[in-house]
This record gives sequence, structure tokens and C-alpha cells, in this order.
Amino acid sequence: MSHPATMEHVTFEQPGGPEVLSFATGPVPAPREGEVLIRVAAAGVNRPDIQQRKGAYPPPPGASPILGLEAAGTIAACGTGVDRWAVGDRVTALCNGGAYAEYVAVPAAQCLPWPEGFSAIEAASLPETYFTVWANLFDLGRLEPGESVLIHGGTSGIGVAAIQMARQHGATVYVTAGSAAKCEACVGLGATAAIQYREQDFLDEIKRLTDGRGVDVVLDMVGAPYASRNLRALRRSGRLVQIAFMGGSVAHDIDLLPIMVNRLTVTGSTMRPRSTAEKGAIASALRQTVWPWLESRQIQPVIAQTLPWREVARAHQLMEDSTHIGKIILTIA
Repeated sequence: MSHPATMEHVTFEQPGGPEVLSFATGPVPAPREGEVLIRVAAAGVNRPDIQQRKGAYPPPPGASPILGLEAAGTIAACGTGVDRWAVGDRVTALCNGGAYAEYVAVPAAQCLPWPEGFSAIEAASLPETYFTVWANLFDLGRLEPGESVLIHGGTSGIGVAAIQMARQHGATVYVTAGSAAKCEACVGLGATAAIQYREQDFLDEIKRLTDGRGVDVVLDMVGAPYASRNLRALRRSGRLVQIAFMGGSVAHDIDLLPIMVNRLTVTGSTMRPRSTAEKGAIASALRQTVWPWLESRQIQPVIAQTLPWREVARAHQLMEDSTHIGKIILTIA
């Protein structure tokens, strides 16, 4: 499969709001050793894209400066040392950057096949969220069947994946969400209970729902405003897993005593700086455990909105408005 020498991609000259996004033409990246070149059909929109556009989340050394952390499409070329994939294979990939483009080069280890029966749009919705949930809820959070978890931001892309994955794993799931409609959607996805955080104190509700025991794991993307209550929401040997800081990362006046009294673990991670080997290990775990759930439709992606990539600024505005339930996807091909 031949490909052109140049491609269109999304760019921005100065950090700012969604209106700074524009289009440019540049060279198609050449896949390096261990990489594949993907002709992009669809790309997911994620909060790190928003932060990068604002100038607050620079790409790591060696990564593409182009926005976009997940893409689905067809392999157009393989670099040296790639034996698992072939030109023409349909893959979805966790990208180190560059997905908002007609072509993106990705380490082969970070690619997964489209789950059977999935469209490009559905496949593109998977990598960033499913890699993140697996690494944090299951690897770091050590969530076990029979345990309970509180997931903040239940209708975010992370949230809708985490609810379904945790429930399919055999855990009891509680969530917070910002409206009655969002709470209803979370229960529909498998949450035992959803807490409307604007009207209810989530700590009081978790204590009530668990007869005072608390939960085994909290998956949090809010940060500072929730930190103290997150610790008090955990039962003995509980784990707080931090994956973002939408409310800020510096918390004041936190009582650390629950950590000692209840032998708590406080952990967290980001995905982008991880090595290819680490991301490849997560991909292997997903293919073994989660891809069968997707192919049997025991769990499934939740697509909030699909937009042509010419409307990328609108897609970013939708993400910032936070009224969506599920993933926002750009169609490119």
C-alpha cells in the first residue's frame, strides 16, 4: 500500500482556546524501527489534548508535536523489526502524539486489532481510556472481584469505560456525576449507585451506601478538592488512585491520619511518559482480558458525539463544556 509524501494535520501557532486550532500540510512520518504507519480513519479527543493546546501539557521528547493520543485506521507501512502486523491490518493505537492527522507513526507494541464487529469510530474510542483504566484501576489499584470502587467523573470517557470494566470484573461500582441524567446513564452502564455531587456530599453517600465501611478503591480525576474526602471514603487497606487534577493538584489542610489508621495506599500515574515496553504490556493485558469482553459486547464503547475533523475546534469546546456522556471522536478518512 503506497502513501503520499505529505499529509494534512491539525496544528496551532500559539496556545489558547479552541479557536487557535487550524490545519497545515506536512510530511508523512516515516515509521522508525519497531513502528507502524497508520492511515487514520478516526481519532479520539481527550483532556490531555485540551491541556496541550493550552500549553500546559507538552509532548515528551521524541513524540510528535501534533495533537492526538489515540487513532484507528489501516496500517500503510511497517518499520524494520515489525513482524506482528502487516500492511492492510486494521488497528487501533495508543499514540504518543500525532493522531489528529491523516497518518500517524506508532510503536507496533501499542497497537491492538479492532475488536470484531467494531467500526473505526468505536475502535478509536478505546486506547487512551482503556489503557488508562487498566493501568490505574487494575494494575495500581489492584481491584479484585468482590471489592468496591468509587469512580469520580462517571460519564467521562474514562468513567464509562471504568464502570463497565470494573463491573465485568466482578466489583461493585459507585460513581459521582454532575446531573440527574448523567447519574441515570451511569446506573444504566452498571453502577450500583450514582451520586449527584452538586446536591449530595459524596463521602456521606458512600458511607451510607456501604453501611459505614467505605470502598476498597477510589479512582479520582478531580484532585485537591476531593483529596481529604477520598481518603475518608476508603476502607481498611483501601487504595486511592489519582489519574488527573481537574480541580488542582495542591491540597491544603488534609488529615493524613486515615492513611496510617487504615493502612491506605495513595498512588497514581500518567500514561504518556511510560515506555513503549510498559504500554506494550498493558496492550497485551487488554487483548487477553478486555478485548473478549468488547467482542462479546459484554462491555461496549459509549460515543457521545462524532464530528468531522474539520470541526476540531467544536470538538474541543464540547470537551471543555463537559456536558457529554462518553467519548468525542473525530472522523478523518
